[in-house]
Amino acid sequence: MGRAFLTGSLARSKPIAPETAAAPPPPPVPYDLIELLFFAYRDFVGDPDRILADYGFGRAHHRVLHFVQRRPGLTIAELLEILQITKQSLNRVLKELVEKGYIEQRTGRQDKRQRHLHTTPSGQDLALRLVQLQSRRILAALDSVGPESAETVARYLAALIDPAERPKVKGLLDKP
Repeated sequence: MGRAFLTGSLARSKPIAPETAAAPPPPPVPYDLIELLFFAYRDFVGDPDRILADYGFGRAHHRVLHFVQRRPGLTIAELLEILQITKQSLNRVLKELVEKGYIEQRTGRQDKRQRHLHTTPSGQDLALRLVQLQSRRILAALDSVGPESAETVARYLAALIDPAERPKVKGLLDKP
């Protein structure tokens, strides 16, 4: 029986290479940090979500409103690059924000094909209301771990961003 077993498919398979057999174990999975990040994000966006629901808006509306408020005159192409969403997704959300009077589009002075985005006074008020909620949450969290840790937290969050995207994000953060 042993000989028949050795002449079967196992006998013909390649031997395991020593380096494969001795591969180091994978690093431990930081489930606690992964789940903390999920819960932190849930609560970070949860405060604005409740307000946005009163307007019939969601998180996509929030992101568009946030970046248009922070960068008046932003073009649609620039916003697409920041959000990394499809033009179709942006058009639906942007159309609602424009129709409800929170964002306005202005034709470019030099390039008439470009549309520059600006918040209206209502859009500015809503964007500031949402950012104040999130700012309070961030400042309270920093107070609990010590305000001196803000730089460490910023470096950690930046390290979570894909390396190829970091220069773009840094450029966005460096702009007023």
